This record gives sequence, C-alpha cells and structure tokens, in this order.
Amino acid sequence: MSPVFAHGHLRLYLLVLLADHPMHGYEVITALGDRFGGTYVPSAGTVYPRLAKLEEDGLVTKTSDGRKTVYAITDAGRAELDARADEVAQLENGVADSVKSLADGVRASVGAAMDSLRADLAAAQHSGPTGGSASAGAEASVTASGGRVLRDAEMAVAVFRQQLRADLRRRAARGTLDDAAVRRLRDGLEALRKSF
Repeated sequence: MSPVFAHGHLRLYLLVLLADHPMHGYEVITALGDRFGGTYVPSAGTVYPRLAKLEEDGLVTKTSDGRKTVYAITDAGRAELDARADEVAQLENGVADSVKSLADGVRASVGAAMDSLRADLAAAQHSGPTGGSASAGAEASVTASGGRVLRDAEMAVAVFRQQLRADLRRRAARGTLDDAAVRRLRDGLEALRKSF
C-alpha cells in the first residue's frame, strides 16, 4: 500500500487537527483515525516524534494536564497554516481520496473473504454422508475447512465489535455520537447482514 501522507504532510495535518482545539497525543491519534474512518490509524511512534518536532519548531506548545501532555497550536503554527492554505486544501482533498481508496481496498478484501466464506459454508451444507470411506474423508475435510472459516469469520466479527465499541465510546465522549450516526450504523450493519 502506498503511504497515506506524502513527505511532510502528516506534520502539516497535525497542525490542521490542533487548530480545532488542544489535544493530548492519544486524542490526536484518535482524531486522525476518525478523519480516515478508521481505515488508517497512525502509531504513537509515528505521531509523537512529529509533535515533538512541531514543538521544537515553535509551532505547537505542550503543557502537562495531570498525567497527560496537551498539545496546542501556537500563533506561529496558525501563521504556517495560513501561509500554506492552498497546500492544506489539497491535503484535505488527498485525505478524502485516501479514505475512499483505503475503504475500497477494505471493501474488496471483505467481499473476497465473504465470497470464500459463502462457498465454504455452501459446500459444507451440501455435503452429506455418502457411506464410502473416501467420501467420509472428503466430508471431514470440507467440514473442517468450513469450521475453520466459520471460526475465522466469528473472530473477525468479535474484533470488529470491539473496535466499533471503542469508536462509539470515543465519539460519545466527544459528543459526536447522535441519532443520525446510530441510524447509519444500524442501516449499514443490516445491509452487511443481508449481503450474506
């Protein structure tokens, strides 16, 4: 997969995020994940060094808030955003394109996995005992394969559920979880269920 941000653009995008309001590091990581619809979430090892460099350059400040370090954009940081407004606009468009591209990749991967799962489940369902020892061995192989795929699918659902619950809690904490978002979630999950 190609890099999500071109050289230097993540640094600029961190300023864009901090221009909204001060955040601690984990909030910055979460905000990036939210902007990408969860398809890209940078590691702490990616974000914190860039925040430190922005502070070193005088574009952000950091203050201690209990056990958390809060980062805020400075006037110099806002001036850089203003001076690079065209680049920021292109960057925002690039983020939208990256989200679409990443989502298409995820959709294709999930679609292929679902096709494989449906085929395995159909094969397991339509194979019945036929009495011969060779047939019994083939049936056991199909059933074992179907069982493995089913376990993989159930694990994917469990991981998705955990990630979605964490995302919902973050949105609720920020006050961005509303009835419309819940309706979209419900409709999307129902559409996915019906696609089986």
